[in-house]
Amino acid sequence: MSEIPPPSPAVEPGEIQTLEHVDRYLMIGQESAASDIHLCVNSQPIWRRNGQLEPIWLKAPRLSAADTERLAMGFLNEEQRCKLATRGDADFAYSNDFGRFRTSVVRHRLGYDMTFRIINTELRSMEDLGLPHSLKLLTQYHNGLVLVTGSVGSGKSTTLAALVDEINVARHDHIITLEDPIEYVVPSKNCHVTQREVHTHTNSFAAALRGSLREDPDVIMVGEMRDLETIQLAITAAETGHLVLGTLHTGSASRTLDRVLDVFPTDQREQIRVMVSESLRGVVSQQLVPRMDGKGRALALEILVNTPAVAATIRDGKTFMLPGIIQTGRKLGMQLMDDSLMALYDKGIISQEEAYARAEQKQLMRQHFAH
Repeated sequence: MSEIPPPSPAVEPGEIQTLEHVDRYLMIGQESAASDIHLCVNSQPIWRRNGQLEPIWLKAPRLSAADTERLAMGFLNEEQRCKLATRGDADFAYSNDFGRFRTSVVRHRLGYDMTFRIINTELRSMEDLGLPHSLKLLTQYHNGLVLVTGSVGSGKSTTLAALVDEINVARHDHIITLEDPIEYVVPSKNCHVTQREVHTHTNSFAAALRGSLREDPDVIMVGEMRDLETIQLAITAAETGHLVLGTLHTGSASRTLDRVLDVFPTDQREQIRVMVSESLRGVVSQQLVPRMDGKGRALALEILVNTPAVAATIRDGKTFMLPGIIQTGRKLGMQLMDDSLMALYDKGIISQEEAYARAEQKQLMRQHFAH
């Protein structure tokens, strides 16, 4: 937290006041490596940095209902204002001269609240992110399903964009991305890239996915597999000769597969288990853990690669056995989340408290600390 604003053309030191446009808050957040900006009624302007919510300035006045309404109406276009008036909320990608922001504006009891996710528009390669070589192998398939999972704010979109960019450079294919909203703008390199935004270019993920199958795609990236129809279409696309990259809000490989299978009616699950066991290529579960030195967050990964043993486990509905298979599959590039956390702790990158709090097997983590 800072007593005065960070250096910025938007604010002079000591001049802590309500700013006249959301762009000035966004510029300060972007310059200070924040991931999110919150402008809410009866609250000081807040940012999220290194995973923690803090006031941008300790002595800033609280925003009034009139302040947040003025800020909201100052940047929303006519269509977004109509949506806010009729639905009570509006979600969209906001762009200005210096960046792109995933934006949510909601109306509630006290007035209007705004949340902005600051999108790093610079595409980062797999090498820049420190992603292991086993993930690069997943981009070389010409069909099948690759899932990137984790909680909100765990970096799924960044990892997906890096995987898409790897394909974009290494192959000569047609890539279609379906997102809500579009975060990273991916220019066509060796591939032809088509990016569609849900609610702007299409009504839903399912509608966009159904339409994409008629557009001669080789690779389809689905920003969020959130309902039965989307998951069903994604599995079908993976089976019919397309490489499908998708995300889910789950914390481990076994929970990811449980989520995919449990969304289907009971009488279909046996058939779906067979389809998933054959089409799955890999699952990447990730989380961002605050670093001990306070300089950002470190990436912890759980990686599952499909093998005959994994396929048999999925087919038989015994996903509880997957952690054991991952542990014995290290030579194939697999790793458990706990092993990734232990490695980060052993290197002095994350604290013992963070590693323990995020561990699945806390008893084993305690034993590791004891050694």
